[in-house]
Amino acid sequence: MAISRAQGSKGLYANIHAKRKRIKRQKAAGQTPERMRSVGSKGAPTGGAFKQAKKTARKVAVGGIIKSNNMGLFGRK
Repeated sequence: MAISRAQGSKGLYANIHAKRKRIKRQKAAGQTPERMRSVGSKGAPTGGAFKQAKKTARKVAVGGIIKSNNMGLFGRK
């Protein structure tokens, strides 16, 4: 059963950023950090998940101009 945003899910990119933050914190503490899942492994986000996240991306106001904050699958337009 999928969790909708109304039920409290933060979204794909929020989860990715949170995990990166945990990894950085674990490295700083001298612990063995958890790892990001490799592409195609079980439980890793699929291309479809990234496409869906791109559709539901929020708009960000930059200097009074509404700008899309989705930057594609690998962070580039």
